[in-house]
Amino acid sequence: MSSSKMKNADEIAITVEFSGGLEMLFSNERKHSLSIPANDQGGSRSNIASLVRYLCQNTMKDPRKDLFVLDGTVRPGILVLINDADWELEGEDKYEIKSGDNILFVSTLHGG
Repeated sequence: MSSSKMKNADEIAITVEFSGGLEMLFSNERKHSLSIPANDQGGSRSNIASLVRYLCQNTMKDPRKDLFVLDGTVRPGILVLINDADWELEGEDKYEIKSGDNILFVSTLHGG
């Protein structure tokens, strides 16, 4: 899908991916190309914490948000990679999102 429209300057184009079963919470789609607000509601640069809120409010169709978020952050057992690097190396949920970033959420919890 190609568009000749310019991206809005107050939006950031990113790719968000889900695997390990998390995709079921997001309409069974593994890969989402999103344009998110460049700043959160408080006016700060969008970071992983604001992305998680955005995903829960705008992208997640499944009502079981507790399978993705616990106490306002990504729940334990979900690995977060930012451009193929562990988010712990990038500042975790404080990492400021940049245009073109690829953020991958992988559940390491498996039912059985």
